[in-house]
Amino acid sequence: MEILRVENLCKNYGKGNTLVRALNDVSFSVEKGEFVAVVGASGSGKSTLLHILGGVDKPTSGKVFVEGQDVYKLNENNLAIFRRRQVGLIYQFYNLIPILNVQENITLPILLDNKEVDKKYLDEIIDTLGLKNRINHLPNELSGGQQQRVSIGRALMNRPSLLLADEPTGNLDSKSSKEIIELLKISNKKYNQTIIMITHDHNLALNANRIITIEDGKIISDEKVK
Repeated sequence: MEILRVENLCKNYGKGNTLVRALNDVSFSVEKGEFVAVVGASGSGKSTLLHILGGVDKPTSGKVFVEGQDVYKLNENNLAIFRRRQVGLIYQFYNLIPILNVQENITLPILLDNKEVDKKYLDEIIDTLGLKNRINHLPNELSGGQQQRVSIGRALMNRPSLLLADEPTGNLDSKSSKEIIELLKISNKKYNQTIIMITHDHNLALNANRIITIEDGKIISDEKVK
């Protein structure tokens, strides 16, 4: 079942002599439960693509459909709801709230949405992430790998349509990087979570089941991983 469709996506910055085409006529679709890696050098347009998919940045032209909804036909209020309910974002630098403990950071999207926390699902996520003994710790009391586990938990808590990971291991050592990738693979298999991961590391991308390569704002290859 198709969960994401991107049609003729373009994103320009500046104009005239300073015009930069960050994305140039990008089109693709993603099925529910796919784990897709988007690979490209710095400046290739991959992070711009991720931000547009997540409703964080608006395209110059083109369309993004998530579960059949034309995202950029939504008004600002509904776009904010879309970001909160249908997108889980994992950043390179975690973006945790420093005064909230592990459990509070993970459940924040639910509380912001004025919903009741599903305690059983919360316990399952905390257990899967290996954070059972850390739920009352603040972010500054955790290692980088543990903080990234919390951000994965926060991203999964709303059962989003899309989990978008922007260089999720870019700030971690090799051991923690492997652990984070394994956790993403577990969430993909255990919860049938659709994941789109941005990375410049081709070896890391091989953990996905599909690799889209971007160069100068264009898709130059789109291949399944055996």
